[in-house]
Amino acid sequence: MTETVSGSAHDTTSGRTGRGVRIQRVFSTPGVHPYDEISWERRDVVQTNWKTGATVFEQRGVEFPDFWSVNASTIVTSKYFRGAVGTDAREWSLRQLVDRVVDTYTAAGLEHGYFADAADAEIFSHELAWLLVHQYFSFNSPVWFNVGTPSPQQVSACFILSVDDSMDSILNWYKEEGFIFKGGSGAGLNLSRIRSSKELLSSGGTASGPVSFMRGADASAGTIKSGGATRRAAKMVVLDVDHPDIEEFVATKAREEDKIRALRDAGFDMDLGGDDITSVQYQNANNSVRVSDEFMRAVEEGTSFGLRSRQTGEVIETVDARGLFHKISEAAWACADPGLQYDDTINDWHTNPETGRITASNPCSEYMSLDNSSCNLASLNLLKFLRKDDTFDAQSFASAVELIITAMDISICFADFPTEPIGQTTRDYRQLGIGYANLGALLMAMGLGYDSEGGRSMAATITSLMTGTSYARSAEIASVVGPYAGYRRNADAHQRVMRKHQAANDQVRTLHAEDRAVHELATKTWETVLRSGEKHGFRNAQASVLAPTGTIGFMMDCDTTGIEPDFSLVKFKKLVGGGSMQIVNQTIPRALRKLGYQPEQVEAIVAYISEHGHVVDAPGLRTEHYEIFDTAMGARSLKPMGHVRMMAAAQPFLSGAISKTVNLPETATVEDIEDVYLQSWKLGLKATAIYRDNCKVGQPLSDGGGKATKDAKDAQDAKDAAAVVEKVVEKVVYAPTRKRLPKSRVSRTTSFTVGGAEGYMTSGAHDDGELGEIFLKLGKQGSTLAGVMDAFSIAVSIGLQYGVPLETYVSKFTNLRFEPAGLTDDADVRMSQSIMDYIFRRLALDYLAFEDRAALGIYSAEERQRHLETGSYEPVEVSEVQALRAEPEQVTVVLPDPDAEAADTDDEPTATVGEVTDAEAAQTSDVGAKPAPREAHTSAELLEKVTGTAVDSPLCFTCGTKMRPAGSCHVCEGCGSTSGCS
Repeated sequence: MTETVSGSAHDTTSGRTGRGVRIQRVFSTPGVHPYDEISWERRDVVQTNWKTGATVFEQRGVEFPDFWSVNASTIVTSKYFRGAVGTDAREWSLRQLVDRVVDTYTAAGLEHGYFADAADAEIFSHELAWLLVHQYFSFNSPVWFNVGTPSPQQVSACFILSVDDSMDSILNWYKEEGFIFKGGSGAGLNLSRIRSSKELLSSGGTASGPVSFMRGADASAGTIKSGGATRRAAKMVVLDVDHPDIEEFVATKAREEDKIRALRDAGFDMDLGGDDITSVQYQNANNSVRVSDEFMRAVEEGTSFGLRSRQTGEVIETVDARGLFHKISEAAWACADPGLQYDDTINDWHTNPETGRITASNPCSEYMSLDNSSCNLASLNLLKFLRKDDTFDAQSFASAVELIITAMDISICFADFPTEPIGQTTRDYRQLGIGYANLGALLMAMGLGYDSEGGRSMAATITSLMTGTSYARSAEIASVVGPYAGYRRNADAHQRVMRKHQAANDQVRTLHAEDRAVHELATKTWETVLRSGEKHGFRNAQASVLAPTGTIGFMMDCDTTGIEPDFSLVKFKKLVGGGSMQIVNQTIPRALRKLGYQPEQVEAIVAYISEHGHVVDAPGLRTEHYEIFDTAMGARSLKPMGHVRMMAAAQPFLSGAISKTVNLPETATVEDIEDVYLQSWKLGLKATAIYRDNCKVGQPLSDGGGKATKDAKDAQDAKDAAAVVEKVVEKVVYAPTRKRLPKSRVSRTTSFTVGGAEGYMTSGAHDDGELGEIFLKLGKQGSTLAGVMDAFSIAVSIGLQYGVPLETYVSKFTNLRFEPAGLTDDADVRMSQSIMDYIFRRLALDYLAFEDRAALGIYSAEERQRHLETGSYEPVEVSEVQALRAEPEQVTVVLPDPDAEAADTDDEPTATVGEVTDAEAAQTSDVGAKPAPREAHTSAELLEKVTGTAVDSPLCFTCGTKMRPAGSCHVCEGCGSTSGCS
């Protein structure tokens, strides 16, 4: 918490004597440096490419806190430590990295008048270092790359450029983008000022149009690796929906996707990163259409819409609004581009309309502000603020936000910028982008479903408190060093937006004690914002966004990135010294305990999740709790509108927007995408991006080849098979024969209850025990239900007698979901999704061999109990059980000597221990932990192995592993590389 006091500090940026901000110690301990409270250890960081076996990075003897995961220390060492590897100039400890950044911020704060005295500066330094080393928050990647180094101290990850309708401006666009990509950041811009290909040049010729100039920029971006790293440039290209070339723009990437398929079928390597993919255009940018309320209303009403000249503003062509909207959605269905940005909504929340409109965004669509501007980001780890009693510590969260916002604003005082126009706009408007990560994990730990009213209410109140605290702090800083330079001309508009935020906060409907406590503090905070802002103004035109938090999410050991739900319930965990484990997300046991489950129930559910990767049919887990464990991928994946509704809950409390992709299944239709785009506009989102599984050819699956190769092989196999069938069918005509049941046969009758509905099932078998018929009795004789079940029984019975395997029926009819559903009176099938689900599970238990049932995941109560006791569903001899208990599996882990110098780590002692080291055992529950499959190197690949569900993500350029979604891009948890976001 803070208070403002009188002082003699001098603000060198404004030339006025002001007051310093006195900072109260909240997290660190007086008289003790934060580092001295931590147990540190030395580790070796060695990264290899899983496909080639080549070592891509190696640094031995690095120093990290013992509670940092191997993955976090690996990513920080390889990405953020500065200096040439193998030299004395190379950083080797997290302390050096944090000190490099924190000391720079503290010195700049003193120089520019933010602190009342040196004592406050020291507290600021200790508090900031404490939060960073304890993984409570992280700055965006450019801060770690550049601050405190001889390089230009670029602190911003997000840039918005501008381009006008002139060749000088267009060529300058190419140059500015190149410098930004080289510095490790991304940029976006709107091309709508460039006249269309349907308009004339002053010389009388026809203009080329913006799409043609996109080709040059795309080729430039494809040759530049950001920051000298391995990931490609990140960029966003926006075009207004009323631009005459809008249809050509919409179709660009979809047409290229058709070209990729044609070249792939011709034998070219078109996988992402393949030798021939570079011949395809427009692949280095995300495309978005900027739509207006006028256009969206025309879509709703089915009326026409005018495309306007860039020079005169006159309508030069009229199109059918629904037809154009359908083309946009059709292109997104085909290749995930373009997304939509809702122009009127964006500018209705704009704090600086007197300076200019917001026309574009950064590559991931969360930063939306003035042209030629930048934004530096920082994200908090929400799970760190969850108390042991599973309540959210709103007061500590607010204190952390105050400190972080102060640091972020200080960074603008010393930051370097790629161009002078960007530097000038950023210094004049001081846009910040505080946000958070681990929302999905927080909600799960609190027993709240991601797609639930309770989950959305919690997210809304936390976001409201974060932005409200940020602006309250911004007003307080303004009272010390003055408001941002552009505030006076935009004061009324800025205050209006603050009132909109406050009104949105007042409309939040709290549902439980946890969100109510956060909401009460947020309400008080917004009152302070209005009061202090009116008196002092604000230091920052913008305060908050929700970024993808790809690499920095791993730095903080977050389970989930940004606003995303959990990716999967099973995780891939690296061990110290090598090796890996498959563990169940550690948030799950906490959530189960919060929900009231007993220890033995928690153990059984976690073991089930470890085996199956989902919670469906987990023993003892109530179906009403399934939604709490819904994930982005797998058997209980969230519905598309679940993503949209969560974004809508947070959006009214953000200065910017949200980097997030709405995932749709491969079976989704163009109409489904239209509905997502339309509902997003109605719910007040600023931007929406979608991704339909497997819509892009250049997204290789983790089978060692690529999807392109796999599809081509499948096509050839199908062609070859068809040729063989043509030859064989001439000689052999297959005619199924019916195997009738004997007149007298063995049968069994089972009574059952599903969700309160009673019924009877009679099953008859052949002499060899094979099922041959079933009869089902449900409902009153003569009722429609009874008739339907009679007909269904006859159809299944005839199918069985004609040779349809029972396994086929079981696989098709289990997990069908409809009412009645719920608890049953069968000890072997405690929960059922429907009557059909129960019937065929019961038949499988009665008539299928154990191996066949196990392949379908169907076990009896006795078998499940045996699995809990012995780890196996099959009967195990007593001697074998004793041997398993007496001799647990051993692995060798290299433990570096903590007292050895960094250079003396070649001859390290080895220790033979159990599955995990002592430090890791404190973090990892034994339940659900087991060696990871050899083929899996990340959680994405592990999910594919456990569930059989394909993860449609690219492979990492650096280490070759399957990446996973993070916001609007992808991130590799093996090495921290991203596909475009820092």
